[in-house]
Amino acid sequence: MRQMLLSIGLVIGISTGSVCYEMENTMQTSEVPVRTRVAARTFPSVFQAWNRADNLGDEEYMITAARHDLIFHGAGFFELKWNHSYEGLAWRFTPDSIAQGMETRRKLLTLNPKMVLILEVRYRDASQDFFPEGYKWWRRDSEGNPVKGWEEGDFIQLDFSNPEFRDHVAQRAEAAMNSGVVDGIMLDWWNDDDDRVALIKAIRERIGDEALILANSNDRKTPRTAPYINGYFMECYRSKTPEDWERIADTLSWAEKNLREPRINCLETWFHNSRDDLNLMRATTTLSLTLSSGYCLFSDPNPLPAPDHLHNWYDFWDVDLGKPVSEGERRADGSILREFTNGTVLYNPMGNGPVTIRFEELRKSVATGAVVEEHELEPADGDIYLKEPSDGPSE
Repeated sequence: MRQMLLSIGLVIGISTGSVCYEMENTMQTSEVPVRTRVAARTFPSVFQAWNRADNLGDEEYMITAARHDLIFHGAGFFELKWNHSYEGLAWRFTPDSIAQGMETRRKLLTLNPKMVLILEVRYRDASQDFFPEGYKWWRRDSEGNPVKGWEEGDFIQLDFSNPEFRDHVAQRAEAAMNSGVVDGIMLDWWNDDDDRVALIKAIRERIGDEALILANSNDRKTPRTAPYINGYFMECYRSKTPEDWERIADTLSWAEKNLREPRINCLETWFHNSRDDLNLMRATTTLSLTLSSGYCLFSDPNPLPAPDHLHNWYDFWDVDLGKPVSEGERRADGSILREFTNGTVLYNPMGNGPVTIRFEELRKSVATGAVVEEHELEPADGDIYLKEPSDGPSE
């Protein structure tokens, strides 16, 4: 992403870990189609799920957001405002807010011309003021009581089994695309039941073939709805065991082969002890790099009292790997390797043993900083080995 910023006149300081930006006022962004933006990225490629990276001091919010190559969020983030006092009853955005949203889009794409912007469209649950009290589209249990969205939250479920409501959701998705502010929509809590199959068909018919659809399937496959979806938001709340990581890898590989193009698979895992679980951050990043051409994120667990998906921005994500030049290859030692124009990525799964990789020239480990020919990698970890000039080994 740094190279993209440099190309539009933003100066970035990397060596000290600080980042400073200086924009030339005369520079303008020429927006390119979303397919081109997805294909033109270099790697690693990081996404933002609703909430920001919050470890960057007083860095301006837009600059922090633009570090990410894909972001999905609610309408408010994009300065969009629905046209009804009850958000759930709205069917389009107000003209003034669309103008503000287009300015937000311009700012973000100026900072990162390869960025993809996605708006969440709620269909499964919402806040209690989404509809009037007692409205027909709230989901109710057998005794007529509203159904909670999830255990620790205060949201209420919506009745997307109702064909009338599904058509309304599709209309709202169409409004998002007609605004011109975003490139696609995001649907949370996704699986392959009949009601969701009917919903995704209605949405795709409304928004057309070029709009992006991102769906949160966690670590599950959804073969019935795969032809309509461009990517999974893989919110992997299970990552404590080797079996968890094997399932995540299997679903990611499947999604890269079976979802709709252009594919925008987004892999997220949560820390186990703290944000300093750097091996897990690297494992998540390198799993995404070796088995997909998608986006990665390492964030806080949802059960924390803070807003979900807050995260650090890690120096590991600031390197320039360039583009992949091969598919991921599983080695005899159980690790997975993939070559990029500027280096090699190695992912070593949880449950595997330590592995060694040897190069015919000096390579710099991004994890350790060592510049040597032979590197070791522990399980539940990953690393990037950058091509370096042959100027001697590191200290």
